[in-house]
Amino acid sequence: MFKIKDVKKIILLCFILLLLVACKAPNSSNEVLFSANQKSDLSQDLNGSIDNMQSNETMKNNENINNTDEVKLSDDSSDFVLLAEAVPDAILEIRYYSTYNFVGERIDGYEEPIAFLTKEAAKRLKEVSDDLIKKGYRLKIYDAYRPQMAVSHFVRWAKDINDTKMKKYFYPNLEKDVLFPQGYIAEHSGHSRGSTVDLTLFDMNTEKEVDMGGTFDYFGEESHPDYRGITDEQYNNRMILREAMLSYGFKPLVEEWWHFTLEDEPYTDTYFTFPVSKSSLK
Repeated sequence: MFKIKDVKKIILLCFILLLLVACKAPNSSNEVLFSANQKSDLSQDLNGSIDNMQSNETMKNNENINNTDEVKLSDDSSDFVLLAEAVPDAILEIRYYSTYNFVGERIDGYEEPIAFLTKEAAKRLKEVSDDLIKKGYRLKIYDAYRPQMAVSHFVRWAKDINDTKMKKYFYPNLEKDVLFPQGYIAEHSGHSRGSTVDLTLFDMNTEKEVDMGGTFDYFGEESHPDYRGITDEQYNNRMILREAMLSYGFKPLVEEWWHFTLEDEPYTDTYFTFPVSKSSLK
């Protein structure tokens, strides 16, 4: 598949050839000639179209977006399943149902300490779980499907720069007023599309959560999967989780070691609104 930059090169090459042909064409009633101004206008239009293509490609690769015109909302839960039933060996610690999260209170839309995923994502996660159990690990889930009302709660919190009660735990090295501009918080999250999960590993031998060298939802470079300011053991633990998820069709996020999205997620532009409650499932 051609990348955008390859397409751009091909289009520009064709454009140059077209100009050369036009300049050398004989003067007849059927000839295609461009004046200097027409050439300039055509070049600007061409570059503008290519820039739009690049912009659209970049937007598609972002997990979070702020333009409300680019999303489609839905309350249809028919393609979702209860994660505890789909992946029975997983341990649930739904942080946004609790007060131990960067906001410091239960988040809107989390009506029960349960988790949902699309059927497709849940099936793949079950395969990850089965594989890791053979190696002595269970999955521990922090978050999965996240309703739009929860993301809106994050946005309201981020704009209230005076509420910093959880700063020392989750963003000690950042001022709160940079969280929204720098993309830590956005108006829409990939979690709301239903095929993204935040998770870690639980060691069945030690009966403890695996040490990843950083806490879930910590805002900073330390949360990047490839961060090397941690011990080799902590780094290797991150790689065990990462390799297992990638092996079964999930893609990582470069800023968060715990965050994975199904590569072929079924809803690429739909953001769901129903709350996290058993009554939401149809």
